[in-house]
Amino acid sequence: MNNDRKSGFVALVGRPNAGKSTLLNRLVGQKIAIMSDKPQTTRTRIRGILTRPEGQVVFLDTPGMHKPKHQLGQYMMEIAENSIREVDLVICVTDASRGGTDKDEYVLEKIKESRVPVILVLNKVDRISDKSQLLHLIEEYQAAYPFIEILPISAKTGDQVELLTQVVYRFMPIGPMYYPEDAITDHPERFIMAELIREKVLLLTREEIPHSVAVVIEQLEMHEDRNILHIHALIYTERDSQKAILIGKNGDLMKRVGVLARQDIESIFGSKVYLELWIKVKKDWRNREHVLRSLGFEKE
Repeated sequence: MNNDRKSGFVALVGRPNAGKSTLLNRLVGQKIAIMSDKPQTTRTRIRGILTRPEGQVVFLDTPGMHKPKHQLGQYMMEIAENSIREVDLVICVTDASRGGTDKDEYVLEKIKESRVPVILVLNKVDRISDKSQLLHLIEEYQAAYPFIEILPISAKTGDQVELLTQVVYRFMPIGPMYYPEDAITDHPERFIMAELIREKVLLLTREEIPHSVAVVIEQLEMHEDRNILHIHALIYTERDSQKAILIGKNGDLMKRVGVLARQDIESIFGSKVYLELWIKVKKDWRNREHVLRSLGFEKE
C-alpha cells in the first residue's frame, strides 16, 4: 500500500462554451460529458475520475457561469458556486480565442470569494494563429487574479493536457482513494444515456429548442439472451410548437436523434441498443421547481 498517494477534488469552472466538458473527457480519457457548441450545455455537476499510480483526482465539470434568467439557470449557478467552495483546487477554463478578462469578470468575481487555489487554463489555443497574443492574455490575467499556474492548452487536440494533469497532481493533498481504481465516473447509466440523447438534440436543433429540452430514461431493460439493451426515453419540451420541430417532417429529425444517440450508447456500453424516443410537453418546466425536482434537478 502506498501511503504517499494523493487524492482530491478539482472543479472545472468558466463561462458557457469555454470547453470544460471537452477538457473533462480528455482528462479522464473517455467521453462522460456531452459536448456542444451551444452555451449552457452542462446543467449539473459531472464527475470524472482519474486514477494513476500517484493517486486519484475527481474532476467536477460544472455548468457555465452566467447570470440566470429562470429557475433552472439559478439551480445551475448554485451548483457551480457550491462546487468552487467544496474542492481542493479550481481550474478556471477560458476560451483564449475570444480572449480578455472582461469576458470573465463574473467568473473571476466568484472564484475570488472561494479562497481556493486556482489554475487558469487558456483553452482553444489551436484556434489562435498568432501565438504572441497568448503573452498579452497571460499578462492580463496575471494582473486580474493571483493564479497559481496559467497554462495555454487545447482540450480538442490534447495539446498540453498531460502537462495540466501533472500540475494538478502536484497540488493535490495526500489522501485516500474515494472510488475504485477502474471507475471513471460515479453517475448512473441512466444519467449518461439521457445526456447522450440530449447531446444529439443539441446537435440537430437550433434557436430556442436546445435550452427547452430535458431527457429522462423511463425504462431500461437488458435482454441478456440477445445482448440487447432496451431503452425507453422521454424528451420533454415546453411548447407544442417545439414538439413539432423536434419530431420533424415525417418524424425525420427524431429518427436522426435516435440513430446518433444509439450509436454513442452502443459504443460506450458495449451492447446492442433498441432505443424508443417519445416527446412530451411540460409547459414552462424550467421555471417550475416541482417539475425540476421530478426531472432530477435536485439542489445539492
